[in-house]
Amino acid sequence: MEAYLDVALIITSIALIASVILQSKGAGLGGLTGGDAGGVFTARRGVEKLLFRVTIGLAFLFFMLAILTVIFTG
Repeated sequence: MEAYLDVALIITSIALIASVILQSKGAGLGGLTGGDAGGVFTARRGVEKLLFRVTIGLAFLFFMLAILTVIFTG
């Protein structure tokens, strides 16, 4: 059981990292390193809103898997 939880935790963490990187609003790699591309706030619509909600879901799943891993490893 522990091995399955470990694999699920690794897959979830990779998906969470990818979803956070995809949310970067900068044009190119400048946004990943903290470069500001203007920064006018706009409402999330369409794909941005979906990606935002997926990121929240992945973060919740990661948190729950981490707690389960601690519980099952004793």
